[in-house]
Amino acid sequence: MWNQFFLLEEYTGSDYQYVGKLHSDQDRGDGSLKYILSGDGAGDLFIINENTGDIQATKRLDREEKPVYILRAQAVNRKTGRPVEPESEFIIKIHDINDNEPIFTKEVYTATVPEMADVGTFVVQVTATDADDPTYGNSAKVVYSILQGQPYFSVESETGIIKTALLNMDRENREQYQVVIQAKDMGGQMGGLSGTTAVNITLTDVNDNPPRFPQSTYQFKTPESAPPGTPIGRIKASDADVGENAQIEYSIMDGEGQDVFNVITDQETQEGIITVKKLLDFEKKKVYTLKVEASNPHVEPRFLYLGPFKDSATVRIVVEDIDEPPVFSKLAYVLQIREDAQINTTIGSVTAQDPDAARNPVKYSVDRHTDMDRIFNIDSGNGSIFTSKLLDRETLLWHNITVIATEINNPKQSSRVPLYIKVLDVNDNAPEFAEFYETFVCEKAKADQLIQTLHAVDKDDPYSGHQFSFSLAPEAASGSNFTVQDNKDNTAGILTRKNGYNRHEMSTYLLPVVISDNDYPVQSSTGTVTVRVCACDHHGNMQSCHAEALIHPTGLSTGALVAILLCIVILLGKLLLPASYLPLVRGTHCYCDTLDFSASPSKAYSLI
Repeated sequence: MWNQFFLLEEYTGSDYQYVGKLHSDQDRGDGSLKYILSGDGAGDLFIINENTGDIQATKRLDREEKPVYILRAQAVNRKTGRPVEPESEFIIKIHDINDNEPIFTKEVYTATVPEMADVGTFVVQVTATDADDPTYGNSAKVVYSILQGQPYFSVESETGIIKTALLNMDRENREQYQVVIQAKDMGGQMGGLSGTTAVNITLTDVNDNPPRFPQSTYQFKTPESAPPGTPIGRIKASDADVGENAQIEYSIMDGEGQDVFNVITDQETQEGIITVKKLLDFEKKKVYTLKVEASNPHVEPRFLYLGPFKDSATVRIVVEDIDEPPVFSKLAYVLQIREDAQINTTIGSVTAQDPDAARNPVKYSVDRHTDMDRIFNIDSGNGSIFTSKLLDRETLLWHNITVIATEINNPKQSSRVPLYIKVLDVNDNAPEFAEFYETFVCEKAKADQLIQTLHAVDKDDPYSGHQFSFSLAPEAASGSNFTVQDNKDNTAGILTRKNGYNRHEMSTYLLPVVISDNDYPVQSSTGTVTVRVCACDHHGNMQSCHAEALIHPTGLSTGALVAILLCIVILLGKLLLPASYLPLVRGTHCYCDTLDFSASPSKAYSLI
């Protein structure tokens, strides 16, 4: 009986490798039985001596390719070919030998670990496999060891875990490490097979280095004309770290120009850019000294013991003088002058000077685009403003002109300033009626009856306001049928002086009224109020203002004929007299009591 044979793999002998012997208890040794083999590799890998039952392997076997072969054996009668007993199954198991070295899962491993990490910090785990039989001997028992990379790293022999082995490994000193790990079978004993792999380890950065200025003092120059925002120069603190840990913020901590200059960080180059914050003036201050600080915005608390993560440097800025235009003493000038000022009257003056140290002389002029009528002029030497024409406040109250100051030695350097000149009022206009007054009085009017209210206007603008007085002209004051009552509020009233008026006796009255102001010098004018006598109803409403006609034998009244004749004379006078005499006849009215031309004198002209 049999059920299992064993055979070593990788046989190197010159003869066939003997496996074992099959034997039946029916075999009497007389050659009457024959042994037959079938199954995995029968007749090829495995052969049997049919007489003796000896089994041999004809080829080298590899357990890693096939560790077990299943075969069947039977003894038969040689003559009849009949089995003398049932077929039996057996196996041939290939015994392992250490013919495979450990192989790593990767040819090259890559790993990272923070610099300054504590000893024993995990880096990476490597793994090797062995194709030999792990259940038979130590052929597949792998042990790890480090061949290269000490004393910086170590490896656990059983797990292949690589850890840091040295304290304070600094990336800034060395960033890349290559570690060689060996995996050896047979438990690492002598004679075991081995394989190796490389592990490339990179130290990642931590913020363990503060920024440092390469020099303690910087000096820059800038012209005084540099506008705000102009870059003056760049400073840079070095930081051995990288990435976020090397970011730097710059600030002005102290010095004379904290409010005059600014510093910003160039995010690409990590440089500090010094810029102008306010306008500079060489004549006021020529040199500024600043203290600029560079610091890391991202700090790791565990490295604060290394010291403050910031540094400072002194920045000296020299302001350079440039040729500047003249500067006026004021941003704008306001002057006043009376409107009755004579030509060449001095109004005031403007002042400008060269702000540069040279103090170049300045000359003045008026921008004639702002004074097209050349009403004003200026003394080019001392800046005095004077009139060159007469003024009239009622024509123009304000004059807005521009004065130019130019350096004599450098005409390209000039500046401008607005000059506002206010013309002050003097009492040079007489008051006059606000409108043309033509009114009527009823024939049955009573004495002291108000028939018209008068208003006046004045082009002048006195400081205390207008105060008009009204009165009849002296030549009309005596014997007048009307009186003028001054209301003391810049108005006056026309009052009747008697009871009753007769339109047949006098149809129209012309009242000369004198209007005066109370300013100095007093100005007055005389205006005429036309009063017609009219027939009215008992409510005082006008009904008719023309006299009843006295009928002429020819059909026209005497008054009508006289009026027509008078109008003809006036018309001829306008046609024949020179234009200069026309004002003498413009005020003459024609009245025809038949046609009532007195109501509309223009009709009389049209009719004629």
